[in-house]
Amino acid sequence: MIKHNVIVLTEGAAAIDIYTLTIAISVVIFVLLGNYAGRNVKQLDDYFVAGRSAPTLLIVGTLVASVFSTTIFLGEAGFTYDGQLGPYILMPGVAAAGYVYGALFMGIYLRRSRAPTVADFFGRRFKSRRVQQAAGVTIILGLGGYLLVVTQGAAILLSDITALSYPLSLILAWLSYTVFTMYSGSKGVILTDTLMFLLFTFATIFFVGFLVGDLGGVSASVEGMTQIEGKKGIASWHGMIGEGTEWPTAMDFLIWVFVIDLSWGIVYAVGPWQSSRHLMAKNEHVVLRSALYTCMIVLVLQIMIYGAGGIINIANPDISPSETVIIWAAQNMVPEFLGAILLAGIVAAALSSASTFLSLVGFSVSNDVIPRKKELTLRTTRILMLVTGIIVLIAAWFFPPNIFWITLFIGTAFASSWGPVGFMSIWSKRITEAAAFWGIVTGFSFNVIPTAMVYLGWISLPSYFDPVIIGATVSLITILTLSRLGEVNPEAEAYRLQLHQTPNEDANSRKTKITLIAPVMLVLFGFTMSYLQLKYYVTPYQIGTGLIEAGDMPNLATGEARMALLWAVVQGSLGLISFFVIRKLYRPTAELEINESGAG
Repeated sequence: MIKHNVIVLTEGAAAIDIYTLTIAISVVIFVLLGNYAGRNVKQLDDYFVAGRSAPTLLIVGTLVASVFSTTIFLGEAGFTYDGQLGPYILMPGVAAAGYVYGALFMGIYLRRSRAPTVADFFGRRFKSRRVQQAAGVTIILGLGGYLLVVTQGAAILLSDITALSYPLSLILAWLSYTVFTMYSGSKGVILTDTLMFLLFTFATIFFVGFLVGDLGGVSASVEGMTQIEGKKGIASWHGMIGEGTEWPTAMDFLIWVFVIDLSWGIVYAVGPWQSSRHLMAKNEHVVLRSALYTCMIVLVLQIMIYGAGGIINIANPDISPSETVIIWAAQNMVPEFLGAILLAGIVAAALSSASTFLSLVGFSVSNDVIPRKKELTLRTTRILMLVTGIIVLIAAWFFPPNIFWITLFIGTAFASSWGPVGFMSIWSKRITEAAAFWGIVTGFSFNVIPTAMVYLGWISLPSYFDPVIIGATVSLITILTLSRLGEVNPEAEAYRLQLHQTPNEDANSRKTKITLIAPVMLVLFGFTMSYLQLKYYVTPYQIGTGLIEAGDMPNLATGEARMALLWAVVQGSLGLISFFVIRKLYRPTAELEINESGAG
């Protein structure tokens, strides 16, 4: 077991362990750079959407960083440690696919609107202040709850790995993201998000590489997982099921995980903390490239984090609580410096998500919800952002910190309330203003209320009747019914048609050729992942379970093999669809091609 390294600053001074020092240095750097970015904020467009000038790297960085937080590094890694390693490794990226179809079928149109927020887009699309306010309220309630959870998660993490008390950790975590978010807005958020993304990405790669190498390699680790006592089935395609779990059969688990993945896919497509990033992109090609690259990066990082959470069982199958499995490994299974960098990366992931959520909630408070008689100013927006942050700090102080259950329905609430309205706002010529308003309201309500009732133990729902299905169904029925009874506003329909006009500056053959590299890479990624899954997961799993002998070809008739092969089908199909849609959307007209040739 590796002992904690301690650095003594001066004789007689308090000793600071390497974990505290590394986290402190990284946080100070993020705060300073975030505030530096604020110096370039001169107008509301800079504050809300970073001047609509962000390149691909910054959009990828903020997309990945805003979705990775303590929930993934702690909660979901603990979930795979407890028994669901197999499905979390083998499932073919159904959720992450949302990045791609979200960008293709909503993101680029959202950017064309040039709205400051996604809720503002809904208001413009339906020529309705109340639709904008309804969307804004869901952001405040949904992401406000998520912000509360992430803030408390960061505080718990800091208090666990440093000598700080929980109250002091809470204040420091809050200050770490509030100061630069309030001052610099989106410019500071996307810059620090990208730096945090780079930190936790490289920290995760080196951590997992060392961890797997120390356990004898990937194949040996997977074989070892089949022998863990008390966790039979942890590495199978359905994980641990039956008595003592929430899933009586493999089919129950499959339905549950598919619903969850599909729901989160819709969230990645239209959810405010993901789709709002499209508003900041330099052009539509950046929107599409970023979405495709993000899909691949998120999948690779998830496999590494989930895989690490599961294989730590080989070293210690009795870690409690299971949410601390990555922290335990960082402090006990890798060199101190590497463990410190990883923990700093996890803290960075939490703070990046928190800064994103605070900015979106603050933007909605100032721009979407509060009625105003005067034109909104940068000073007023910053004040309201600070007030929003203070309210969150007070709530985090008084609410019990063990409320991670909120994250279970935050994402799916947006899938229900924003999913149908989001896509139909672009593609339906029949959806009315009343349908959009009540679709958002009913979708949110009929998801959150049943979820809360399940959590409180008042009702029990089968896997095929998840609250997200209830909410989305009620929302869709509401939209279709009210649209049939009402009439579409001609101005709203004219606005929708205007969104379908490709900007001349984006119908550029050179830009398009570069963008088309991304879907080709996604196709290759899908086939490569199927090959790697079969060779390094399915084959050693089947050897470990005695299904085949060492040196044999894998049995392709098993659930594990079929899941692995689905990567090529899902990601390959997604890449091909993206390729042809992009090529069709941005094929220059003859006149533009002549102009391009002349300019060249």
